[in-house]
Amino acid sequence: MDRRELKRAWEAVAETYARSRNPDGTDADLIEQLQQTLPEAPKILDIGSGDGARTLANLPAESVGLDISRRGLELATKQAPDTWLVQGEMTALPVQSDIFDAITAYYAVFHVPREEHPTVFSEFSRALKPGGKLLMTLPTGRFETVREGWMGGRMFFSAPGRDQTLSQLRDAGFEIGRTKMAADPLGSSTEFVFATYRPG
Repeated sequence: MDRRELKRAWEAVAETYARSRNPDGTDADLIEQLQQTLPEAPKILDIGSGDGARTLANLPAESVGLDISRRGLELATKQAPDTWLVQGEMTALPVQSDIFDAITAYYAVFHVPREEHPTVFSEFSRALKPGGKLLMTLPTGRFETVREGWMGGRMFFSAPGRDQTLSQLRDAGFEIGRTKMAADPLGSSTEFVFATYRPG
């Protein structure tokens, strides 16, 4: 899928995806653990926020949610009314450099073609302050596919594999911390990584 197709795909499934997700789960608990490592009143950017129920709703007021789907952001205004919402792409974040204390990216990066993942991680580095934190979903394997019928529509998924993802994060200046399995919103388990941006 190209970017226009992906944007249309998310517009088509945004409401179904929001309805299908379990509002509870241990992946939301990870956000609380992340915030314990951050300064008071942190600036946090949530990548691929969608309707915001699992991430933005658990982040401090004034956090920023970014999503490719306008419909997803419209839904997020109800779940997280005190956040800032921006339509954009993670390969070219429409934000200033060195501004955020943390980035969360739940179930997001693997919707970008895997050859562009290094660009995504470089953008994460650019947006974070030195020492800034990243909490991100790790892929379970290497894949690139369009799933027909996903949430009643079709969706693109792409990843270079777990180890390659971790290597790309290191290349972008991230120090890899711990990883943890957590229940995802569609009823299975997903691995997450806590990482710290260490420039130079």
